[in-house]
Amino acid sequence: MALDTQTATFLSQLAEQGARPFHTMSPPEARDLLATLRSRMGDGPAMARSFDSSVGTGDQTIRVRALIPNGQPDGVIVYFHGGGWVVGAIDDFDCLGRTLANESGCSVVLVDYRLAPEHPYPCAVEDAWLALNWTVTHLEELAGPGARIIVAGDSAGGNLAAVVTQRACRLGAPSVALQVLVYPVTDCDLDTRSYTQAENQLLVSRDDMAWFWSHYVPDPASRRDPHASPLLAADLHRLPPAVIVTAEHDVLRDEGEAYAERLRKAGVPVDHRRFDGQMHGFFSLVNVLSSSADAIDYVASTIRARLA
Repeated sequence: MALDTQTATFLSQLAEQGARPFHTMSPPEARDLLATLRSRMGDGPAMARSFDSSVGTGDQTIRVRALIPNGQPDGVIVYFHGGGWVVGAIDDFDCLGRTLANESGCSVVLVDYRLAPEHPYPCAVEDAWLALNWTVTHLEELAGPGARIIVAGDSAGGNLAAVVTQRACRLGAPSVALQVLVYPVTDCDLDTRSYTQAENQLLVSRDDMAWFWSHYVPDPASRRDPHASPLLAADLHRLPPAVIVTAEHDVLRDEGEAYAERLRKAGVPVDHRRFDGQMHGFFSLVNVLSSSADAIDYVASTIRARLA
């Protein structure tokens, strides 16, 4: 179907404001563009408790933000934000985190992993793993003893969520109850059908993804490492259930749906929904696009059902 009218209007407004494609900007310029959207989203729901914490030591020191919606959270969602591993910060995703916490009844831990090109692959993967294990050691403070852990993320964050979920399964710990992957990057192949369709070259285009990959994993051969392209992992058996969101007009659509299919064939329970008429990035545009609310409701309700 055609691109959603509200989304098309949003893109027109960005163009009128002089926004340029990511691949024509420097990383600092691209980060500034994303930060300008914060005011349009607002503050998000109030939390019962929230705090920031410094995690790690030395060069690998990152910030996490815990958002605790009530006195008895049902679980903890470790959330890795999108942005092609190059842009994005937890302040940009605070409204999304609060909304997801409020609707799911789970605490949310937003992870400020280090960004490329200053910190190329595998820095983001190691930071994601560090944050997951920090969550385990602080589980009682975040939700209570015995609370279950959900690993989640959108776009590049969905990539990190898939990668650390595979790693946790392979090592046997920590225990991940559910993985939530929102239009995830799962493969380095830029020539899938969804990548080449003209109608998908919107907020994030094929050229933009080539730019993101060039900053995150400059060596093309290394992009085929399953820690960079989780779709290429040899074995997906025994992974926890997955909730996967894809968008019709998204260059990443096919690889997200290919990952859902591989998980199903490996015997992993998968809840997947493609949002028709939508583009890459819609999920995080809270209070900007009504489809964001629909997708968050889908994710939150599926989390609640899985935890129940």
